[in-house]
Amino acid sequence: METKGIINIDGRDIPIENEKNVLELIRKADIELPTFCYHSHLSTYGACRLCVSDIDGMGIQATCSVPPRDGMVVKTNTQEVRQIRKVNLELLLANHDVSCPSCSRSNNCKLQDLTRRLGVDKIRFKKTDKIEPIDNKSWSILHDPNKCVLCGDCVRACKEIQSVGAIDFVNRGAKTTVAPAFLKSLADVECVYCGQCVAVCPVGALTPKPETEEVWEAINNPDKYVVAQLAPAVRVALGEGFGMDAGSITTGQIVAALKRLGFDQVYDTSFAADLTVFEEATEFIERKLKGEKLPQFTSCCPSWVKFAEQYYPSLLPNLSSCKSPQQMFGSVAREILPKMLGIKPEQLVIVSIMPCTAKKFEAKREEFIHDGIAEVDHVLTTEGLGRMIHETGINFRKLTPESFDLPMGFKTGAGVIFGNTGGVSEAVLRFAYEKITGEKLLQSDFKMVRGMDGIRTAELELGAVKLKLGVVHSLSNARQLCDQIVSGQSDYDLIEIMACPGGCIAGGGQPVNFEPDFREKRINAIYNVDKQLQLHKAQENPYVKELYQLTLGEVGGSKAHELLHTHYHGRKRINNQLLTIRDTDHPKIEVCVCVGTNCFVKGSQELLRRLMEYVTENKLEDIVGFEGQEEMVDVKATFCFERCDRGPVVRVNQQVIEQATFEKVTQLLNNEINRIGSLLNLENA
Repeated sequence: METKGIINIDGRDIPIENEKNVLELIRKADIELPTFCYHSHLSTYGACRLCVSDIDGMGIQATCSVPPRDGMVVKTNTQEVRQIRKVNLELLLANHDVSCPSCSRSNNCKLQDLTRRLGVDKIRFKKTDKIEPIDNKSWSILHDPNKCVLCGDCVRACKEIQSVGAIDFVNRGAKTTVAPAFLKSLADVECVYCGQCVAVCPVGALTPKPETEEVWEAINNPDKYVVAQLAPAVRVALGEGFGMDAGSITTGQIVAALKRLGFDQVYDTSFAADLTVFEEATEFIERKLKGEKLPQFTSCCPSWVKFAEQYYPSLLPNLSSCKSPQQMFGSVAREILPKMLGIKPEQLVIVSIMPCTAKKFEAKREEFIHDGIAEVDHVLTTEGLGRMIHETGINFRKLTPESFDLPMGFKTGAGVIFGNTGGVSEAVLRFAYEKITGEKLLQSDFKMVRGMDGIRTAELELGAVKLKLGVVHSLSNARQLCDQIVSGQSDYDLIEIMACPGGCIAGGGQPVNFEPDFREKRINAIYNVDKQLQLHKAQENPYVKELYQLTLGEVGGSKAHELLHTHYHGRKRINNQLLTIRDTDHPKIEVCVCVGTNCFVKGSQELLRRLMEYVTENKLEDIVGFEGQEEMVDVKATFCFERCDRGPVVRVNQQVIEQATFEKVTQLLNNEINRIGSLLNLENA
């Protein structure tokens, strides 16, 4: 529905051109109204009340929550409005741990910025004295509730962007906090470690888990040989931490900085991305020609992989068995670098520089640890590397660019565009075209897979082979497409999924940026890097070809599978998932009812209530052999049996009931009562 008309803002007439709220029109009038909880790509929340203005006929309103209409008169700068903003900011500060100098977000904190901007120099409201424990169990994300100001940005990002909902508001009133269900750690719930909560957090309540001290220790150890791999997306974002514009390409400066920090060799993850293309494209072509395990899903994004393991285990055979470029690099480096560099294997320390918080989790997966040695030792995020550079005092902007080390520093444009949504698909197409058609690809761009639409579909012909591709970013969109695949409503050959909006360029480990077009600037910069390179197809990388000749053997062969491929497994969405509803000291019968989302909507909560009433109302203690009902039945709620499509699901002892009804469960429960009662009678005879 189109919205047209004129709105008067501080005496100026501003045309309405489909803006969704008054705030957007105020910004259109070149007025930087303070906001704290507003993100144009998230739902409107209106919690901070900093964007208030005086709207004629409506009074003081949060402009983010008011749709525009023709004839509105808005005043943004009255004395009353300014005072209200200051009071609201004081209230935010009163709920915040103001240990600002030691905070990792000290130089990029929206709360700090607004405090200076609005001239708030004292806090008149009583601060809470209670110190909440910091959650540092996750490999990827550090959660400090003491710095949380309850803006709700992280909650909405997790629900709306990723459809995961791993965190939410807990408790009421002054005790309100943001936390996972039942106050568990992020490490124990369905968090996929994407870091989009980190990307929108305006303070330091959610930050990437630091590994800088471990990296410094390795660098300073004379017995260690420390090498770095640099992900494609880092080179178009790190500069933002040094006052440069979003999308500034700083590849050479980063290499120079890493060598100044003490890294012995600096390589490019884009090399491993080229290697990934060889394996993943070959795997896809084989599947397509055989008509097996289609669609093939990409497996480069660890958040998507964990999401699939939790919510769509039936689709895991469809995921490419290829490791991500990060892990391919680690595996190959362990194989070839000790001999090439003349060092002992145990001396080699591999550090990844990644835009992604989930890469920290990926490096710790058991599949990528062999004989106690991880393929990748440490993962630094873009912002983590920035802090190391700041710590040493290196003037990043004045560094003379340096080159990557060979052989694993050489890449093609195909490897670089992995950083963008659609990049993996395009890189695979550049390879598959020549492999399938036998013709040389003269124009390497496949622009039909590019763009910022959440779900994009492309159909094309490679010779006689027709392909249908899906390109998805954000896991809420992935859920939508996966549901279609599972139900048989969609038919694709290849589907690329990236968890973060825009791809890796917007990963949770990148510098926090609240500018509206920062993603587009980073994306364009990645494509510009591709244009500037001489080679644009993975199959043109001479060092990858040499790697196959000297080490890997045949593409997709046994050695390549040993080093470059893996497997995935279904996993529970919540660890330690049992929650005692009716506790007993010595339970004889255990009844577990799934109350996860899919079972809940199918009536499991009501089923749980009826079962608890059944145990209480029926005098089960009268059954021979039992001394009391409290020792007889233990009723619990559980979060998932990984049978979401067959809910509600109930387990009675070791027997699982799918599509459970009250009648089915009570029948099985009574059978168990009779069975155990008979056993007890025999024991007592």
